[in-house]
Amino acid sequence: MFRTVERLLAFRYLRARRKEGFISVIAGFSLLGIALGVGTLIVVLAVMKGFRDQLVDRILGLNGHMTVFSASGRGIQDYGGIAADLEKAQVVVRALPMVEGQVLASGPDDARGALVRGFTRESLERKTLIANNIRAGSLEDFQGKGVLIGTRMAQRLGLRLGDELNLISPRTVATPFGGMPRQVSFPVVGLFEVGMFEFDSSLVFMPFDTAQAFFQTGDAATAIEVDVTDPQNVKAIRGEIGSIIADRGVVLTDWQQTNSTLVGALDVERNVMFLILTLIILIAAFNIISGMVMLVKDKSRDIAILRTMGATRGMILRIFMMTGASIGIVGTFIGFVLGLAFATNIESIRQALQALTGTQLFSAEIYFLSKLPADVVWSDVVSVVGLSLVLSFLATLYPAWRAARLDPVEALRYE
Repeated sequence: MFRTVERLLAFRYLRARRKEGFISVIAGFSLLGIALGVGTLIVVLAVMKGFRDQLVDRILGLNGHMTVFSASGRGIQDYGGIAADLEKAQVVVRALPMVEGQVLASGPDDARGALVRGFTRESLERKTLIANNIRAGSLEDFQGKGVLIGTRMAQRLGLRLGDELNLISPRTVATPFGGMPRQVSFPVVGLFEVGMFEFDSSLVFMPFDTAQAFFQTGDAATAIEVDVTDPQNVKAIRGEIGSIIADRGVVLTDWQQTNSTLVGALDVERNVMFLILTLIILIAAFNIISGMVMLVKDKSRDIAILRTMGATRGMILRIFMMTGASIGIVGTFIGFVLGLAFATNIESIRQALQALTGTQLFSAEIYFLSKLPADVVWSDVVSVVGLSLVLSFLATLYPAWRAARLDPVEALRYE
C-alpha cells in the first residue's frame, strides 16, 4: 500500500530539524498524551473490573445467590424439607438453613454492632469462602458454644483464639426488675479473613442450634441461603426456584435485588471513567491535527517540489497520513505496554508506594477490600487500543488532505 519512497519521506518528516523544533515538541506531547491515555484507560478498566468482581465474589460467597425468608417473619419451621427439595433442582448447588440476628459484640478493648449467622458445621464447610480462609483455629472446634469471628473484629475488640466474646441480643429476658437484654459469652474457636473489611469486622458465625437457643427461635430457621449454578443469571432461574417453594409460606429474594444499588453504581462509574479517560486520547489526537497542520504549512515548498517532480496527490496524502499515524501507533504501543505492566503489578506498586510515602493508599475501611484488585480483560484492552488507533488515523485525514490539495504554483510563487 505504501511505497518505499513514501515511507522514507514520512519518517524523514518525523525527525524535525532545528528550525522545526516546535513542531517536534507538539508531536512529542501528542505521542505522550496518547501513551498516557491508553495506559491509564487500561489500568482503570482493569482495576474497576477486578474491584467489581472481587466485591461480587465476596458478597456471593458469604450471602448466597438467593435467600428464602419466612413470609410471616416468624421463622421457617420446615427448613429441612424446603432445603432438601431445593437441592434436588439441577440449577441449585446447595441450600443452607441459617439463623441470623443483630447483636452488640464486646471484648476487652471495644464494643460494636455485629451480625450473627448460625450454621451447622457441615454447612459452613460447604461455604468455601469461609472454610478456605480460616487464619487461626479450626472448623473442627465449631460446635457447642464456640464461634468464629473475623480477624479485624478480633483486632478491634482485643480478642485472641480462646478468649470469650460477649454478645448482647436485643431480645429481652423477663426478670424481677423488668425486661433485660439477653447477654451470653462465647469462646472464640476460630478466626477467618475473607479480604472484605465489612465482613471481617462485623460477622460472627455460631453453631446452628446454639444460635436458635440464643435468639430464641425455637426449632426454626430465619432464612435459607441458596447457591445456584449461574449466579449472574438469577432472574432466569428465579421462576424454577419459585415453583419449588410456592405455597410454603416463604418469599424469595436474589443477590441482584439486595445489592442492586451497589452493583449499578459500580457499572455506571466504570462507564463514566471510560468516557472521561477517552477524552485524554481525544485531546492527544487533536494535538496530532495541530502538529500536522503546522508541518504541512512548513513543508509546503517541499510538497510543491514533489508535485512538480511527478508526485501524485494520492502519494502526498499517504505520506502525511503515515507521518501522523506513526505518532498514534507508537504512542498506543507504549501505552499498551505500560498499562499492562502497571495493571498486572498494581498491588506490588501500591505496597511500594505506601512504604515509600508512609500513607495508606487503599484503605479497607473505605474501599471494602483489603487488597487492590486488577483483572485485565482482553476485550477491554482491544477496545482501548482500537479506539486509540482509529482516533489517531482520523486525526491525520484533514492535514493530509490539505497537503494533497496544495497548489504547487501558489506554493512556489514567492520562493
